[in-house]
Amino acid sequence: MTQDISFINKTKQLIDSLKSVCANYGLGNDGNEFKIITQVVLYKFLNDKFRYEVKKEEPQLAQAENFREALENMEEEAYNFLLASLNPNVPRLKPHQLISALHNRQNEGDFSKTFDDTLRQVSLENAEVFSVKSFSGAKDSLFDELSQFISDSSQRDAFSKALINKLFEFSFEEMFGQKYDFFATIFEYLIKDYNSDSGGKYAEYYTPHAVARIMASIMAPEPVKKARCYDPSAGSGTLLMSLAHQIGEDNCSIYSEDISQKSSNMLRLNLILNNLTHSIPNIIKTNTIAQPYYLNTKFDYIVSNPPFKLDFSDFKDDLEKDIFKERFFAGVPNVPKAKKESMAIYLMFIQHIMYSLSDTGKAAIVVPTGFITAQSGIEKKIRERLIDKGWLRGVVSMPSNIFASTGTNVSVIFLDKQADTDQIVLMDASKLGQTIKEGKNQRTVLTKEEEARIIDTFNQKEAIEDLSVVVSKEQVQEKNYSFSAGQYFEVKIEYVDISEEEFQEKLGGFEERLEGLFASGENLDREIMGNLKKLKFG
Repeated sequence: MTQDISFINKTKQLIDSLKSVCANYGLGNDGNEFKIITQVVLYKFLNDKFRYEVKKEEPQLAQAENFREALENMEEEAYNFLLASLNPNVPRLKPHQLISALHNRQNEGDFSKTFDDTLRQVSLENAEVFSVKSFSGAKDSLFDELSQFISDSSQRDAFSKALINKLFEFSFEEMFGQKYDFFATIFEYLIKDYNSDSGGKYAEYYTPHAVARIMASIMAPEPVKKARCYDPSAGSGTLLMSLAHQIGEDNCSIYSEDISQKSSNMLRLNLILNNLTHSIPNIIKTNTIAQPYYLNTKFDYIVSNPPFKLDFSDFKDDLEKDIFKERFFAGVPNVPKAKKESMAIYLMFIQHIMYSLSDTGKAAIVVPTGFITAQSGIEKKIRERLIDKGWLRGVVSMPSNIFASTGTNVSVIFLDKQADTDQIVLMDASKLGQTIKEGKNQRTVLTKEEEARIIDTFNQKEAIEDLSVVVSKEQVQEKNYSFSAGQYFEVKIEYVDISEEEFQEKLGGFEERLEGLFASGENLDREIMGNLKKLKFG
């Protein structure tokens, strides 16, 4: 645990130092700061991952006094053989592309060009594994020419040197030798400034780790192998990472789609951090609803925290064509006359997820809590389909403000193509959690014990007073397809045993109070009538 905390703190210090470099050169809170920080961290991880894997493959290199020089002194044939022996998902670097090589060359003239050229070479030579594809199949570049973000060309060399010096001071190599749970903490810290207006708006509601863990633990309580895991609105990949940790990184492949290039780049870094590099080629930047890359692919596990409000009026008409009717069986939401951005696009994602499940597929989807009780419209049609086909495993309604960035109450619906229709679990966890303050926002945080209680109660299909009910498909149909646990809780009346004397005494007290109220009422009536008679015109 001490070592874990040490690495967390050192990594946070690295991120802070890189932000400080950006600020010192006029890029603090600049729109390009995000690119610089994330790309430099990506380069650092590629560098250290390469060093770590090479040392494992060639122990004598690990013992060398100077790793880079030992690598440079290898014969070309031996070096190429070494590269060929590495796992395909390990980055390939040449000795002069290492951070230590750049650190040694920083006093050469035109260093910023050397820095940019090195990143460009690394990008081209590792594009096959580490590049993110778009819907058209085009691959992105791993790195921009980072020094070019400095408008004053005379400062570019100094800026590039400052970045390299920060990267040279710390190594992640020890982290690759063990599986740590703090990657999520590092990642959240890395993007925290980009989830606020001050850091350039980062377009996603960051899914709390507690919610992600609950979803993963309920979806995959038993060991599985060769699972295909998918998120159609992946963002930075929080839900996918929790699911992969639950299943085991070696037992699953990750697939994702997201319209944001920024999110796709963050997900790529997250996959590297979490030993899931083999899934990077499956990251697709696209509009999942209008141009789904994986339309004809079926998945074993699907997780999603879809956007609740997003304007898709530009391509709404195309969605209503015949080709989409099977996927969007319940329909396409109408365009509101005002506030087009409030369109309920999440309803499209739910239908897309249902369409994308394999015959034994399971899914967990974050929805506005209003979805589970809506009495008509697309919401009702979706709920009817889930119940009538026997796909609903259960629902957990979360506490208010569990998302710090939105006040919308949310629930998680769990789908399973092989669900037990006689034991559907509906849970109201809204009273759980502790309220804390994060900046200007208040947020509800679940304790570890509460997380475990939700997971165990759901997986064991327990009915607990004021928390959960276990109902059948027929009971849900009788309740007009409501998924709200509260509508199934028993109404309990407290009975108290009293003697006949106590009963007569209470009854007498009631009669006495009533007589007093009646008398007061008669007096008030006479007073009002008297006042009315005194009224005169003019």
